[in-house]
Amino acid sequence: MIPENNIPTKAYVVDSPGAPFTLQDVILDEVKPDEVLVEIQYTGLCHTDIVVQKGIISAGQYPAVLGHEGVGIVRRVGSSVKDKTLKDGDLVFLGFNTCNNCSACHDERKGFCHSFTSSNFVGGRGENGPSPISSTSGKSIRGKFFGQSSMSKLAIVAESSIVKSPIPLDIDTDLAPLAPLGCGYITGAGTVMNVLKPKPSTKLVVLGMGAVGLAAVMAARAMGVETIIGADFVDAKLELAKEVGASHILNTKKVAGLKEGLLEMFPGGVDQILDTTGVVPLLEASIEALGHEGVLVIVGVVPAGAKLSFEPQEFMMACKQIIGSIEGCSNPQVLLPQLIKLYKEGKFPVDKLFKVYDTRALEDALEDLKLGKVIKPILKWTDL
Repeated sequence: MIPENNIPTKAYVVDSPGAPFTLQDVILDEVKPDEVLVEIQYTGLCHTDIVVQKGIISAGQYPAVLGHEGVGIVRRVGSSVKDKTLKDGDLVFLGFNTCNNCSACHDERKGFCHSFTSSNFVGGRGENGPSPISSTSGKSIRGKFFGQSSMSKLAIVAESSIVKSPIPLDIDTDLAPLAPLGCGYITGAGTVMNVLKPKPSTKLVVLGMGAVGLAAVMAARAMGVETIIGADFVDAKLELAKEVGASHILNTKKVAGLKEGLLEMFPGGVDQILDTTGVVPLLEASIEALGHEGVLVIVGVVPAGAKLSFEPQEFMMACKQIIGSIEGCSNPQVLLPQLIKLYKEGKFPVDKLFKVYDTRALEDALEDLKLGKVIKPILKWTDL
């Protein structure tokens, strides 16, 4: 039986910018009326968790519990949660948090929520509200990162971050590969499905064959796109890209440059490029490799202060576009169920991307990710 308040659990805590993740005993506050208590089963590790841990991006206080690719089982439902079908024992995926009040949220473009930073990075219960997590000595620990802080055995989650599974799933086989749906996979797939919306004849390039890029490749293939070019400099990742849907691959280290490699394949240029890398030279080469009316969508984090150099007049005459995309410009309550169904139909094979790590083996998971030994590491909480 989980107590009503002062709920003890274990979580990975980052004490200060640049400090390591440390597994600690923490205390959760009571579940507020608009919140849900979730017993986390698996948590995907995302690049965003790492850059916040390192202090490269910091939009809130430390110490903090991070994690925003969780999947788990409902253990308590707040009294004013709007979904009255949600109950103890339900399987739920955890997405990003939104205000649900701005024009973007009303238009189902929740990735562009006007309060995205405060709703997700700042955490807590509202922009200036208290955190639901504290240390055993009573010190406040920032929680509800992306509405969830799912690097924890138990998590108090914002209602807007809850996505109920649309179909029955096998807890032992389906949950781990699907845990990253809430961020990495929804970002790649959503950008293709909601922003680019390619036609079968579109020539689509995806730069970077990490979790986001491979999810984009899968989504494009599921949409029937015939020409999908996966670009990276790691042969193993490119082979995986072919396995999950790329029709062409390009090793950017084995050609004179991205522009030259793409134009050799398609002399008239390509129609769409989705960048997951944030690497400025690749972005500049992408602009030159686009054909007339080409579109470049950026989801990779471009370094602060970086500037793209191109000739504006020539760019405008070719009617090219540059678009930014956050979380696939998606509504998780709509897109996650679609991706889950595609996965069960064999059309979104994210089970080829992951490796599960024991909760206490976080450092091994981070090191394997850094060395490129794994695309998507997943922490397992069920044995803790």
